[in-house]
Amino acid sequence: MKFSRPYTIKEIAELIGSAFIGDPSLEVTGLNEIHRVVSGDIVFSDHPKYYRKSLESEATVVLINNKDVDIPEGKGVIVCDEPFTAFNQLIEHFSPLRLPTSMIGSQARVGEGTTIYPGAFLADDVVIGKDCRIYPGVVILAGTRIGDRVIIQPNAVIGSLGFYYKKREERFERLLSGGGVRIEDDVEIGSACTIDRGVTDYTIIGRGTVIDNQVQIGHDTQIGKKCLFASQVGIAGCVNIGDEVTLWGQVGVTSGITIGDKAVVLAQSGISKSLAGGKTYFGYPAEEARKKYREMASIRVLPEIIEHLQLDM
Repeated sequence: MKFSRPYTIKEIAELIGSAFIGDPSLEVTGLNEIHRVVSGDIVFSDHPKYYRKSLESEATVVLINNKDVDIPEGKGVIVCDEPFTAFNQLIEHFSPLRLPTSMIGSQARVGEGTTIYPGAFLADDVVIGKDCRIYPGVVILAGTRIGDRVIIQPNAVIGSLGFYYKKREERFERLLSGGGVRIEDDVEIGSACTIDRGVTDYTIIGRGTVIDNQVQIGHDTQIGKKCLFASQVGIAGCVNIGDEVTLWGQVGVTSGITIGDKAVVLAQSGISKSLAGGKTYFGYPAEEARKKYREMASIRVLPEIIEHLQLDM
């Protein structure tokens, strides 16, 4: 998420009522979740396990709950008891979620030749390109940018809040989502799909990608061009998927991993680590299909091998 103007660390600290360490004139230009952070950003860290990663990241300022950390040169920290909650305060301040009272927000922009069928809902901060078709029951929330010739089938939800929580003693606290969704040209999204908006960046669906019905795509995931996802695929947040990747039905993908260009993952596989491109995968954890099939064949003949061994004894 980028700010409309640069802010000093002093200004940010005052916004959330916290102390800071560093040059008061140190400027920040946005805030980001650790997986997408760039120079000029604010990031948060609330556990010793992640202090070093945050402080050594590209972030300029870190919201942190420890004033005794070693701060790299050129960076600053804002010290607060609950960095997670403070980060939420900043998202709420810089990117509050507002919904219009009508089915199509007065500030939504729709390109020439695009058809919005009755029953679709568009928030104010939505931009849709030319020659698109948005079917009944589709919900498109704030921060969504849609290219040309995009088809969104009935009851899909674009831009819902990301599934990102911190466990508290009595409840789960949600990390607010201040990012958006960017859908590039010539994408087709099936019925009842859900695509979460980024926490602080865009969730991206690349040009020419086709998504079947009932697919879930998590916050800040970035999908390349001409991908094909079959029904009931589930992709967690902050996943990087290359171009021309195929995920067949009911494939599950864990968060924070990368899938290379032209990888194919066969149905009902579980992806728990990054996969190289140009190969076909199967199983859980997903491995190269030929290797997995050989393993399965070996397991099938294992009882015979055991029986022969017992007879020989």
